[in-house]
Amino acid sequence: MSAPTSTPVRRSLDTEVQFLKGVGPRNAAALAKIGLKTVADILFYLPRRYDDRREIPPIRSLKPGQIATVRGRVVEVSGRSTARKGMVVIKAAISDKSGTIALTWFNQPWIKRKLEGYKGEIVAFGKVQEKDWLLEINSPEFELIDEEDSGEAFARITPVYPLSEGVPQALVRRAAGSALDGYLGLVEEPLPPSILQTQSLLGIKAALRQIHQPSSEEERLEARRRLVFDEFFFMQVALAMKRNSTHQESGIAFSIDRAAIDKETHTMLPFDLTGAQQRVIGEIFNDMATPHPMNRLVQGDVGSGKTAVAASAMVAAVRAGYQAALMAPTEILAEQHYMNLQKLFEPLGIEVELLVGKLTATQKKNAYDATASGRAHVAIGTHALIQEGVTFHKLGFVVIDEQHRFGVLQRAALREKGFGNPDVLVMTATPIPRTLTLTLYGDLDLSVIDEMPPGRRPIKTHWKQPHEREAVYAIVRKLIGEGRQAYFVCPLVAESEKMLAQAAADLHYRLTKVFEELRVGLLHGQMRPRDKEAAMEAFRKHELDILVSTTVIEVGVDVPNASLMVIEDANRFGLSQLHQLRGRVGRGSAQSYCILLADAKGDDAATRMQALVATTDGFLIAEEDLKIRGPGTMLGTAQSGFSEFKIADLVQDGKMLEVARQAAMKLIEIDPLLGKPEHQAILRRASVHEGRLAVIAVS
Repeated sequence: MSAPTSTPVRRSLDTEVQFLKGVGPRNAAALAKIGLKTVADILFYLPRRYDDRREIPPIRSLKPGQIATVRGRVVEVSGRSTARKGMVVIKAAISDKSGTIALTWFNQPWIKRKLEGYKGEIVAFGKVQEKDWLLEINSPEFELIDEEDSGEAFARITPVYPLSEGVPQALVRRAAGSALDGYLGLVEEPLPPSILQTQSLLGIKAALRQIHQPSSEEERLEARRRLVFDEFFFMQVALAMKRNSTHQESGIAFSIDRAAIDKETHTMLPFDLTGAQQRVIGEIFNDMATPHPMNRLVQGDVGSGKTAVAASAMVAAVRAGYQAALMAPTEILAEQHYMNLQKLFEPLGIEVELLVGKLTATQKKNAYDATASGRAHVAIGTHALIQEGVTFHKLGFVVIDEQHRFGVLQRAALREKGFGNPDVLVMTATPIPRTLTLTLYGDLDLSVIDEMPPGRRPIKTHWKQPHEREAVYAIVRKLIGEGRQAYFVCPLVAESEKMLAQAAADLHYRLTKVFEELRVGLLHGQMRPRDKEAAMEAFRKHELDILVSTTVIEVGVDVPNASLMVIEDANRFGLSQLHQLRGRVGRGSAQSYCILLADAKGDDAATRMQALVATTDGFLIAEEDLKIRGPGTMLGTAQSGFSEFKIADLVQDGKMLEVARQAAMKLIEIDPLLGKPEHQAILRRASVHEGRLAVIAVS
């Protein structure tokens, strides 16, 4: 055991770990590998799981595969070298009154020296295995028991910390124990008594003690509950402050004649709005009427009618004397919006302009002039909207489609082109579980379109094995013979766009041979923009029967006559992505189908296929996806930032997130700037989260 070279002048949570009892400079270097440099780092470095060593069964009752604590007297110790050069195997037999078990260690000769001649008892913990008809535990953790030691220090609920190579569990446990014993009293309680009492929470010092050294399972769970609350609460406070500050900014108070807008909406739409659409439009109009900038997220499943809601809001903005802009993540989606909105707005005399990267110099100049002069009431485009040279006459309303594909800087750049801090409406057709919404978009006000238009038929989904491919092809022929069209979606076989394009090209070639009598087209991200547009337009005009595509069709492509989608190797896609892809059919009045071709051998893959077959509810599917994949991979770790959660789990702790959010909102109502002395610690912790949120949003 290394001893510290000197003693720090003053104890604080910033004290280097080398000064902790039992650590020293050499061990401190090892701890630094996992980011543990100060006492505070150690105290807030939380176990990933626990070994419950309290139950000590008789050795005779042990079964192979069981993880157990054993206690017995050492009856034999041996050591031998193996055929592998330098490998030493140490074996100790221990016995209680019921039986004997072997403990085996590899390349740890010091254990043999420690046990030789020792006739006392030993406590060990590990996984029981069977070898040559005998029970053994490989590489167990162990402690020797002297006459004055009952072994209770070992036989307890023991923390297991996340580690990297070269950092032993024993070192982290020792450092945590020293930090608790010497420095726990210095930890500041960030929550005021009012919140601790209202939420029935442990104090922070008791919570840290019990999370590292639980005296019982009940105490450990109470400690975890307190620390989960903290993680959610400080993030929600940061989001609530951000939302509150936006509400305090000066913005545009739109003058909205609701009766007139309702009449125009009825004129432009070929259908009646659902109750959910009317409710969400009402929420948007209420925001627009206030003299503060709107920041609202509209969530709705595929086909729920978000575009109609956005169109009504844009009409209201234009009639109030302002321009509107819609930014989409891809040119295909931007063009789709342009065609749809142009058709809707034409009877109302509202001019729409398209701004995408592929425009010729002349087209670009005309588009720029139209937006700058105000001749164009609505501008639709990709990130080309925020490029230098694009100016607006009086931009007052901004719609961002598929928000998760844009960083906060892109949204800010579009907003800065506006007049007097424009209102922002964010739309997503990607169903997101409520827990993810509250963490990722918690600074936005939320509207949910939770009702599908009447008459829309649920898509019938079937899971077929690869050997059933010929039967699937027969279904394709039958539906196309009835005048329908079909998508074949290529699997995401690689991160490389080029490899994905090649895979799609190969599938296209194969299907032209299978369906020689049909017209088979190809669409992928590596094609030139005009070729992509030509392929999509040919499919829309029914000049193609089958379109072989990559996930470039995932969002926004709308061909009502396409009523069948076959997803090749569907097990390679995530559940939410499969649901998004499936949403490209079912846009018309005919019954639509989705066939998942997948040899889903793993449990997760089979669960995904079964979930798609069972329901078309995107929010139920998103919840299931969250359980299967977790939040980090569901939205991308860099995007989501959920690696920041040390202990909270969005799957199991959803109720606590709601509790923490309500507490945060109530606090900001009482003290919007957290200026009261008892809220200063909360402000400091929330500020850390605010910095993280900025990084998350940009990524």
